[in-house]
This record gives sequence, structure tokens and C-alpha cells, in this order.
Amino acid sequence: MSIHKSSAKWHGNLPEGNGTMIVGGGAWEGNFSFKSRFEDGKGTSPEELIAAAHSGCFSMAFSHALHEAGFKPISVETEAAAKLEQVDGGFAITEIKLTSKGKAEGVDEKKFKEIAMEAKDNCPVSQALKGVKITLDITMLD
Repeated sequence: MSIHKSSAKWHGNLPEGNGTMIVGGGAWEGNFSFKSRFEDGKGTSPEELIAAAHSGCFSMAFSHALHEAGFKPISVETEAAAKLEQVDGGFAITEIKLTSKGKAEGVDEKKFKEIAMEAKDNCPVSQALKGVKITLDITMLD
């Protein structure tokens, strides 16, 4: 269907080096380093970009699922938190917590939450991250 590209460039060793990531055709560019990834340093991290991708994917998938079910989506706002942990001598993303709120016309809260859970399981980024525990906290706005 479509191919989406991003790139990264790294200079130096892991603890002292630094790099730049570029999303797509230059829509966004950000610096990253050991400190921004594993500590509390300035810059971004690969995990932050995965969280951004997941929040965007879920928001779109949920809006689409509401529409396909016959409801009128008004808005969906999602935050994703990717947890990076040391496991078995390395590091892994062990969990992504989606926290979302949305508004749609014509749907009750039970159906709203049911559709949200299906969207969480079926959005392409969730599918790509099947080895990661993904949770969803969904709130229906009035």
C-alpha cells in the first residue's frame, strides 16, 4: 500500500555519543543521546517516537472504528507511555500504556469502550508490537 521512511544518524560511542532522527521527508527532526534515552536528558528517544506513532495510530483507528460502527466521531486524544526496562542483560519495551479520551455522537459508554478495545488490538502499530503488553485507559467525554 504505502511505504513510510525515517532515518537516524549516530556519532560516537553509546554513553558519550549523540544522534539525530528525522521523521519522513523532514516533517520532524530531533536529537537523541544516551541521557535522553536512559536517563533524564534533553532530547528524544526511539521509545518516545514509538509512543507517538502508537498514540496517532490508535486515535485514527478508534475514530475509524466508531464511524464504521455507525457513530459520528468528534474527537479522540491519546497519550502513549512506552516503558523501557532492562531485561536479561539487555533492554526492551515491556509495556505501552494508552490513555485516551474521546467524544462521539450516538454511542453509549459501553459500546464506546468496546469499540476502543477493538481499535487498541487492531491498529497497525499495536499489531506490530504484539510482543509488548498494551493497556488502554479510555474515557468517554460528554
